[in-house]
Amino acid sequence: MSNMLTQANCITISTFLFLISILGIFLNQKNILIMLMSLEMMFLSVSFNFIFLSIYLDDLLGQIFALLILTVAAAESSIGLAILVVYYRIRSNITVELMSLTKG
Repeated sequence: MSNMLTQANCITISTFLFLISILGIFLNQKNILIMLMSLEMMFLSVSFNFIFLSIYLDDLLGQIFALLILTVAAAESSIGLAILVVYYRIRSNITVELMSLTKG
């Protein structure tokens, strides 16, 4: 038996990471930081799937898509954390229940 990752193993790992991140979003709806981390893990699992399929199919397009996904994920997390810092300075508390007060 080889120690290399097979196609089924990589897709299983990617699916497992995606399901863990979905559980992190739906089971923990009170902590916004854990929700953001779960969203980032979703992006990473999709990127992992694109990279693996790109290597498996010998095509560069999946790796380019993965790079674009990681760029968007980095921008999303930086903007989200900046909003959280400003919100924390105003309210001195970060809870999802009070986020509806920011709607204008």
